[in-house]
Amino acid sequence: MTTKNRINEISSFLDEVFPNVGCELNYNKDYELVIAVMLSAQTTDVSVNKVTPILFDRYKTLEELANASLFDVEEIIHSIGLYKNKAKNVIAIAKSLVENYDGVVPSDKNELQKFPGVGNKTAGVIRAEIFRIPDLPVDTHILRISKRLGLTKKDDDPLNTEIKLKKLFPESEWIKLHHQLIHFGRYMCTARSPQCEKCKLAAFCNKK
Repeated sequence: MTTKNRINEISSFLDEVFPNVGCELNYNKDYELVIAVMLSAQTTDVSVNKVTPILFDRYKTLEELANASLFDVEEIIHSIGLYKNKAKNVIAIAKSLVENYDGVVPSDKNELQKFPGVGNKTAGVIRAEIFRIPDLPVDTHILRISKRLGLTKKDDDPLNTEIKLKKLFPESEWIKLHHQLIHFGRYMCTARSPQCEKCKLAAFCNKK
């Protein structure tokens, strides 16, 4: 099977099983998404969605969050991984937005990565979700699936994987594909017990 045919098979199957998927983090304001995505590192969206409503109800504005008590923020988000460092990041991001960006989340990737806890992947998610700027940030699910489907090599890191996927798939599909691959990895092609019997991509899957 040619690479082009493989890409078409993948796109068709993902459109079939996950036709209308999007970000599973809950948020009402742009800065809430920035914080939620930062909090989601090394933990699940479900866990983040349990603490952010409490956090944003306690601190209803960006200014209030910038002046929040570190101890209080730690108490609110203590159930998620790395909560102590993330609590510092929450307050620091809010302060930076207030002091340097007039409370407006920037769309520039380099500017976004100036926020503590925001790297290439997080910045890509923010740009795609808020500004609909085509991007294809790679998380652990996408990294695993890309290798299983032979789209990338075993030793490719997230950045190399992102670069390769962007060359393989049309830019117009990047945002949709990002969400589809994450859902595929979360709910079907899981790390430990993938539902291979339901998958139409088994013919070129490298899972052993």
